Amino acid sequence: MESPKSPLQPPTYGNIITVLSIDGGGIRGIIPGTILAFLEAELQKLDGEEVRLADYFDIISGTSTGGLVTAMLTAPDENSRPLFAAKDIKDFYLDHCPKIFPQVSSPFPQTTKIMKALSGPKYDGKYLHNVTKEKLGSIKLHQTLTNVAIPTFDIKKLQPTIFSSYEVKNKPSLDALLSDICIATSAAPTYLPAHSFETKDPDGKVREFNLIDGGVAANNPTLIAIGEVMKQIMKGSSDFFAIKQMDYDVFTQASADMVDYHLSVVFQALNSEKNYLRIQDDTLTGVVSSVDVATKQNLEDLVKVGENLLKKPVARVNLETGLVEPSDQETNEQALQRLAKLLSNEKRLRAATIFRWNEVAAAVS
Repeated sequence: MESPKSPLQPPTYGNIITVLSIDGGGIRGIIPGTILAFLEAELQKLDGEEVRLADYFDIISGTSTGGLVTAMLTAPDENSRPLFAAKDIKDFYLDHCPKIFPQVSSPFPQTTKIMKALSGPKYDGKYLHNVTKEKLGSIKLHQTLTNVAIPTFDIKKLQPTIFSSYEVKNKPSLDALLSDICIATSAAPTYLPAHSFETKDPDGKVREFNLIDGGVAANNPTLIAIGEVMKQIMKGSSDFFAIKQMDYDVFTQASADMVDYHLSVVFQALNSEKNYLRIQDDTLTGVVSSVDVATKQNLEDLVKVGENLLKKPVARVNLETGLVEPSDQETNEQALQRLAKLLSNEKRLRAATIFRWNEVAAAVS
């Protein structure tokens, strides 16, 4: 299998490990799509119009609709560049969500809702299957342009299944079509049907998957991404710095809020709290908080939510109270601009370091 083709050199050539994590939430994927478009635009101001988010992150992890966004950002086109720019995500949701989640009018909406819940998933998922397979085609997990980790949940085995490009070399049965992975991680219970498919490893051994929404396993997939990185470090991968066992923490199970709390503890303990930026809106109510109300008005309102979120102050976990509190230091927009500079500098440092190493190797030979 080919390795990821990202121009980003391994972390050993730089100072930090870069992680992008994208939550689930159905049509609310428009919100991170709006925020990521802003970040990518800031990176383009620094490094040129051709750069993409996949050029800057060692791993991108997404669950449910975040898994779909992850695939869009990392799937290669015919030129081995990302199939989608971050700015394309918003239009993808605006164009396709009304067909993925068709709104059916009824004189008795509550009764209809109850009857649908009793009869099976609210939507048949056919349009989602078709558009995902059309866009991602025959692209497989090992072909992503940077490392990805997309969680799902196997309803037969009753345990999480994580599709990790780090692990696919050792576990070739994980090398599924990206379209199948996206359909599976997006299959939110009661909304969309479970997704079943098979893979075949090089020895011809068949593996069966029966999967639903990755949010069942990890609605905040940040911990999934960090866990995959830690596995590589513990295996002694040359791409990562060697660390002592006491230099890190690994948490195996936690709710979305506790994941944020634990990670805040870790980053504060490492005196690098500003390197951890989590942008979310916990105040959504009514229609905009829904997963599937894909009306034109609601989709446009979600775009506004994302745009307004950029203007809000950065929020961090207060370790004494456990509450998420706004910070007076900077807005999310300002934090993303700072982060863009950090990512750009890290990418340039890694490129310069490997260039110097190559020069030394050439001189020695």
